[in-house]
Amino acid sequence: MKGAWLLLDGVLLIAMLTSAIAVVWSRNESRELFMRLTVLQNQRDALNVEFGRLELEQATWADPARIEQVARQQLGMINPLPQDIRVIRR
Repeated sequence: MKGAWLLLDGVLLIAMLTSAIAVVWSRNESRELFMRLTVLQNQRDALNVEFGRLELEQATWADPARIEQVARQQLGMINPLPQDIRVIRR
């Protein structure tokens, strides 16, 4: 009978140690995943800031007044005179 209790104690000790190791491993994994999440959230925030900056830059470059200014200054374009306009009908 004493041997059975000793065996039961041994099994319970192994189960307890296994459970303790599993808890430590789980907490460590949780911390690592949280650190990874924080890094990814920081990257996401940085990308959102850059995206906003790029949207603003695109809006600036696509502004009709800016396009007209570049067309006139750099390309020498002008509005056509009324007599130079031709209407094509089908």
